[in-house]
Amino acid sequence: MNEIVLNKIGTLYHKLGEDAIQNLVNRFYDTMDSDPNAAGIRAMHENLDSSREKLFKFLIGRFGGPPLYVEKYGHPMLRAKHAPFSIGTAERDQWLSCMQRAMDDCIGNKELIPFMKDFFVMVADSMRNKTE
Repeated sequence: MNEIVLNKIGTLYHKLGEDAIQNLVNRFYDTMDSDPNAAGIRAMHENLDSSREKLFKFLIGRFGGPPLYVEKYGHPMLRAKHAPFSIGTAERDQWLSCMQRAMDDCIGNKELIPFMKDFFVMVADSMRNKTE
């Protein structure tokens, strides 16, 4: 597993805990659902409950916890699963803006945010599939 390890101090999963990860995911989708500046990415999500569950399970495993996503859905195959959607710089930036707000609101240990942000920027950028 390619979990994020924080320089021998543990994983994000152990530093944050499941409740903080769930709060992060909920705040992220609440922001996406209510922010008019995120309308582009909100339109790509039919069922936010399903999206919340999948992102939560994915982050638990990716941050060093149990592989809940893999156990239920198999390999994440993020690019393949996002391929049907037109994702460019604007959509990436909307996604990152919502996630930044969620991190700012939900992550008590602000020293962890740069590690998380690096991961989220890499993932969001790799989802881009639209020529601009």
